[in-house]
Amino acid sequence: MPGHPRPRRELILGVVISDALPSRNRRRRIAAITSVSLAMVAGAMVLAPSSQASVAAPSARTLLGTSPQWAAPSADKGATPSSAQLTARVYLAGQDPAGLAAYAKAVSTAGSAQYGRFLSPAQVQQRFGATPAQIAAVHAWATGAGLQIAGSSAHYVDVHGTAAAVNRAFGTHLHEYAVQGELRQAPSSDAVLPASVASAILGVTGLSQNAPHVRPQSISVNASEARTTDGKAKPKPGLPTVATCSDYWGQKTVSGAPKGYTAKTSFDQCSFVPAQLRKAYGVTASGLTGKGARVAIVDAYGSSTMLADANRFATAHGDKAFRSGQYTEVVDPAAWTKTGPKDGCGGAAGWAGEESLDVEMVHGMAPDAGVVYVGANSCSDQDLLAALSTVVDKHLADVVSNSWSGLMHSTSGDETPAQVAAYEQIFQQGAVEGIGFDFSSGDCGDESPAAAATGANCDPTSTRAQTGFPSSDSWVTDVGGTALAVSDKKGSYGFETDMGTQRSVLSADGKSWTPFPGKFFFGGGGGTSEDFAQPWYQGPVVPSTLSHTLMTGATSKTAQRVTPDVAMNGDLYTSVLVGMSDGAPYSEGGYGGTSVSAPEFSGIQADAIQARHGRPIGFANPELYERFGSKSFTDVVNHTLGKGQQPLNAVADMGVVSGSLRVRLVAFGRDYGLAATKGFDNATGVGSPTEAYLNSFR
Repeated sequence: MPGHPRPRRELILGVVISDALPSRNRRRRIAAITSVSLAMVAGAMVLAPSSQASVAAPSARTLLGTSPQWAAPSADKGATPSSAQLTARVYLAGQDPAGLAAYAKAVSTAGSAQYGRFLSPAQVQQRFGATPAQIAAVHAWATGAGLQIAGSSAHYVDVHGTAAAVNRAFGTHLHEYAVQGELRQAPSSDAVLPASVASAILGVTGLSQNAPHVRPQSISVNASEARTTDGKAKPKPGLPTVATCSDYWGQKTVSGAPKGYTAKTSFDQCSFVPAQLRKAYGVTASGLTGKGARVAIVDAYGSSTMLADANRFATAHGDKAFRSGQYTEVVDPAAWTKTGPKDGCGGAAGWAGEESLDVEMVHGMAPDAGVVYVGANSCSDQDLLAALSTVVDKHLADVVSNSWSGLMHSTSGDETPAQVAAYEQIFQQGAVEGIGFDFSSGDCGDESPAAAATGANCDPTSTRAQTGFPSSDSWVTDVGGTALAVSDKKGSYGFETDMGTQRSVLSADGKSWTPFPGKFFFGGGGGTSEDFAQPWYQGPVVPSTLSHTLMTGATSKTAQRVTPDVAMNGDLYTSVLVGMSDGAPYSEGGYGGTSVSAPEFSGIQADAIQARHGRPIGFANPELYERFGSKSFTDVVNHTLGKGQQPLNAVADMGVVSGSLRVRLVAFGRDYGLAATKGFDNATGVGSPTEAYLNSFR
């Protein structure tokens, strides 16, 4: 279901500069990062009064952004008691962060000498990971300040101790701040690392308390309806009195509806099953099934009935159940945290629908691919990063589907350089190993407060129009949404427009729609990032009018990252069917969102890997943009935007709730602040994949 990066982290003598912070409050601002110029360092060496070759001495480093914006003097309620206990996570930079990024680019780019020469996790660790000396230095620094080592991995060291010890170690002072009606702890000034460990540490998180805001990028049809059902709508003569949907676009139309956008309005399509999607996107015609490929799915928590539910759903709709050993899980219920109703994550029940959707969609698009579900212990950044690290450190898969994201900028705080750098380190390691990461782009259009005012799956803490994170990171594939129409019951491709709907509700007297015209309700994410510079693979494809125009309307002197990269069906009113139980009787219902799009595309990638005879694709974006403009993609264009053209409509007549029939008038192709135009655009990227895309890998 329905998080971001900052100006690129700069390199100081091969060390990635970043900062620290907390958990998945996916919208923190990345403070501008400054560094000492390499030219100045070189000049200093020339001027050194020594006959021997001089070496620039290491210096202390300030972790910009460690003190969040909300830690303002006006909100300061005093110092944190010196005896208060705190655990922070120290991310390790590794021995060659610049080399890791360079190899990740080279191994992913056709024409490079390293193209396709992927490394094993052990080789990555030996070549780029933290050295024993670096780890020993971090341990000595932490324990010397009075902190204890509470845990560690190849990527981080957890330190624990009193506020007094934290203050000594990080050169700051922890204080309590009144924020949004609660007290939050944070450093009163940015943390400072001593010279002894400055180059060994990527960033630090956990010094301040931010609430997690990462959310699944999907929503069920019933949940979306329950939010706005007035319980009074009564069909006007000519409208049906029972729930109705079409097997394909235009099969059933309405003639007696109140005045709407079009003279002839169609009923929305029944929720798609995987066989229809395989047909529409050319998987069936290609003959590919994902055999030999492996897909990991990362969400939070885990359903105890996932395998049984997936098998029941598959066999009920003409597909094969998982073979023995084809589906595996990495979950640890004993370690789950933030499971309470006020903890911001929703617990296992809150993620069960997302998990079911992701597993069943990947299996549906690539029936013979191996699937491993990796459940994070919460929706916090630390736990999601740990889950992603498990995938790359053990090379569990070739493709990783992630149907969650958040914001870079929010009222709860902005994403920090430390968190962004920690994610990017994992994404780059994945690229080096031949692992690609797919993220859903979001369900709230341009994510602006205006979109959130009426959107069904928006984050109300957004401070401005923006892209999500990690979805807009330059090292992942951002998967946007479309609304797919099929031309027959089997799923033959009809047309697509961008994922974006306006919706009106049938009035109580059954004679009109309220409001009319409808307001924004649901839309795929995307746009121009103010936080990430344009990556190398986008330059030849993305129009400069997009890359230089920020979503706030401001002009950027530099070209910026534009998302999404690719798109597939995800609209709530072209929903997909999902089966689940998770402690309740098994049932099936429609789901929409770019949480559908991401696992769809991950399944497509598994099929493409089979076409390559099992050779991994790795970081997919260079391959996607290289194929732009070819038959590999359908150029999704919103044909309702032209002069005199009208939006596509559907009466969403989906059932009865509390004894009332729900009738909705929906206009497609109405994303908020984004538009599907000819060529690359900020609503659907390069377009949606076709059979030719799959065959291009043979």
